[in-house]
Amino acid sequence: MATGPFPAEAQRPDPEVVPTAKRRTFSKAEKLRILAAADACVAPGDIGALLRREGIYSSHLATWRKQRQLAGEAQLMERKRGPKVDPAAAQDRRVLELEKEVERLRDKLVKADLIIDVQKKLSILLGEHQRHARRAEVMSAAISLAEKVGVATACRALRLPRSALYRDRAARHVCLLPSPAGASTRRPPLALSQHERRVVLDVLNSPRFANCAPAAIHAQLLDEGRYLASVRTMYRLLQGCAAVRERRNQLAHPEYAKPELLAVMPNQVWSWDITKLKGPVRGTCFHLYVILDIFSRYVVGWMVAEQETAELAEQLIADSATKESIAPGALTLHADRGSSMRSKPVATLLVDLGIAKSHSRPYVSDDNPYSEAQFKTLKYQPGFPSRFGSLADARAHCATFFVWYNQQHRHSGIGMMTPQSVHTGRAAEVRKQRQATLESAFRRTPNRFKNRLPQPQKLPTAAWINPPIMEKKAA
Repeated sequence: MATGPFPAEAQRPDPEVVPTAKRRTFSKAEKLRILAAADACVAPGDIGALLRREGIYSSHLATWRKQRQLAGEAQLMERKRGPKVDPAAAQDRRVLELEKEVERLRDKLVKADLIIDVQKKLSILLGEHQRHARRAEVMSAAISLAEKVGVATACRALRLPRSALYRDRAARHVCLLPSPAGASTRRPPLALSQHERRVVLDVLNSPRFANCAPAAIHAQLLDEGRYLASVRTMYRLLQGCAAVRERRNQLAHPEYAKPELLAVMPNQVWSWDITKLKGPVRGTCFHLYVILDIFSRYVVGWMVAEQETAELAEQLIADSATKESIAPGALTLHADRGSSMRSKPVATLLVDLGIAKSHSRPYVSDDNPYSEAQFKTLKYQPGFPSRFGSLADARAHCATFFVWYNQQHRHSGIGMMTPQSVHTGRAAEVRKQRQATLESAFRRTPNRFKNRLPQPQKLPTAAWINPPIMEKKAA
């Protein structure tokens, strides 16, 4: 239903189809696949591992078993902690230390021989000045050497940044880790052994703890006087087996597309929003509706009312479109996702007027920056009262403010022009006048400007809501 001079037409359904949040569902094929995997489970922890990996609870299997008998699958193995053995006597400890030192020096000598041999071959093959020209040979040599002495040592010997080797390895899909059997690998001194890791995973996947989170399992074991591993270690072991997933029946909200709007002249894109003005007593307020042209920053329509309704928003939009003589298909109206903005009366009116609509993403205030900035200008003015005594008081204040804002306020976003001068097309004339004034001042005292002719600020050429991110050109 449209108001004003526009003819009323039969009400149309809202053309916008809003994606709704959905819960996770399992198809028949997925249920059969999971139950078939459950049939293959034999060890006690297999069912628990399957539940974590598929993101389900045992109640799911129980329900599905009533329809058809099946069960789950497993995996995972990992570690546990144990005491360290100390040498019995100081002399034995010293002997062990010396033996380790001898072994370390032997390994170092072998590595040094390998490095010297590779360096000699490279110097013969490439020469010092051709090192960069024959990068492929250097990388191949570095990869071969890294398999024997480690990445850091190989790169240091060949004077090659490790990042370069990693990039080359990624490009070739070469994995230098884990090191081949027999090569010396550094293992963290506090890392769990394979047996300890297997014990922890068996506990996590046991029928008792299959439906529990690692933090809850950790707490229960502590209450029983047992400590296997930290909560973070438990999560790390499960993650290594792809057994960390969301299992709660939560809503999966849809992803909203980022609005990208461009205006290169007035009356191409409008932004509108509603803000509250405090009333005479606590808990009361008035509602200020404002429609703003994002190119000129000109307020094309505003309204102060006691409540926020779709009918009032419909009236404001229709009257503003009439005043600006908006042709069908020429305007896009952007707003957030408030109830009035997404109401059926407003959507139907926009279809009748041939105005495209756009909405911000939920909880993203940056998608409506022009309206938010205009409200800040309003409320941060020195004369803005803490409360309004009545509806008439609020309307009188806003009437004075918007006349000042449109006709006198020099806006930094539009070359310090007034919104009205940009909206009506007088900005170029005003800029020429400013240029003439600056030229006159320059001719009188050019030394004050260091003999450089001053220029007024440039006029706006485009106004974006979420401009597209330009990809950087490869160097």
